[in-house]
Amino acid sequence: MPTTKRDYYEILGVAKSASIEDIKRAYRGLALKYHPDRVNADQKKEAEEKFKELSEAYAVLSDPQKRSVYDQYGHTGFDQRYSTEDIFRGADFSSIFSDLGFGGSIFEDLFGGLGLFGGAGGTRRGSRGADLELELPLSFEEAAAGVTKTVTVPRREPCPECRGEGGERANCATCQGTGQLRQAAGFMVIARTCHRCGGQGSTVKKACPKCRGAGRVAVERKLEVKVPAGVESGMRLRLSGEGEGGTRGRGDLYAHLTVSPHPVFHRDGANLLVEYPLSLSQAALGTQLDVPTMNGRVSMKVPAGTQSGTVFRVRGKGLRDVHRGGSGDLLVRVVVETPTHLTGTQRRLLEDFARHFGDESHPAHRSFVAKLRGWLKR
Repeated sequence: MPTTKRDYYEILGVAKSASIEDIKRAYRGLALKYHPDRVNADQKKEAEEKFKELSEAYAVLSDPQKRSVYDQYGHTGFDQRYSTEDIFRGADFSSIFSDLGFGGSIFEDLFGGLGLFGGAGGTRRGSRGADLELELPLSFEEAAAGVTKTVTVPRREPCPECRGEGGERANCATCQGTGQLRQAAGFMVIARTCHRCGGQGSTVKKACPKCRGAGRVAVERKLEVKVPAGVESGMRLRLSGEGEGGTRGRGDLYAHLTVSPHPVFHRDGANLLVEYPLSLSQAALGTQLDVPTMNGRVSMKVPAGTQSGTVFRVRGKGLRDVHRGGSGDLLVRVVVETPTHLTGTQRRLLEDFARHFGDESHPAHRSFVAKLRGWLKR
């Protein structure tokens, strides 16, 4: 089956005649550019894939024996002879990463742990702690203004007695401390995780009395969650390193936000919407309104002849925009209220009012009647 891998020389941007120093120089520059910790969050996934590709190319071309096999057989023949673990075993990343200020943990994250820095059998690889999630309810006012909430998070952390080891450990007798069982099949070498130690390379010889060999204990931690102004239901906040503890670092904590509705306001993104009832006389004659906002009131002029359903915009009196910065607007929709429960005097006054106003005072009604008559004549 043909491989889909790119040529290693092309990946590093070097010629096939490149020296070891040329290859190191090329990898050093590209590793600095594509290291996942040096890019924006939205580019992290792409950078991880690029970094893995670069590191694999360097691991092969910096080793004379592997490079010779690759030059002779290409990707297909090379991949039949070397597993991923074989490719990276013995590769010199330490000096390069030391110069760049990187740690070796990037390989644990991207390749699942290959024993690149040290290579001694019996090293416990372990795993990163699990991510945790919690529901964080907020009032409308808290979401609008921002708030710091204190939460209690139950989680598991490395046992302080055995430092997460589970007790006294010894090399796994089944895999001889490698964490893998390997079997030759022709030109290929098939590697699978050791069933006895779960790929850790070691087993608990004498269990820790505090955690009973688990390596972790249950605790409760109080944390402060800083909620920025303008959040809404469905958003989540990431608290880096506040998840469960593991032998390769902590997981993250994700707070899922739910915001309760407001009795007066509705929201549309960063805009606030409010319906304001007007009397018939206010709409006809015009008026000045004191309109509520999340921070007091603002004065707004309603011109004479305003129709029910008209929306007025008050700039900058909405909510904080958490995506683009700045603030949204307050949208005031006026609704003309029809009088009900009229007294006899009120009814007579309205009837007198109606007699004094013809179609000139109701242009929308006049236009509708004209359209209706034209349609009926067809």
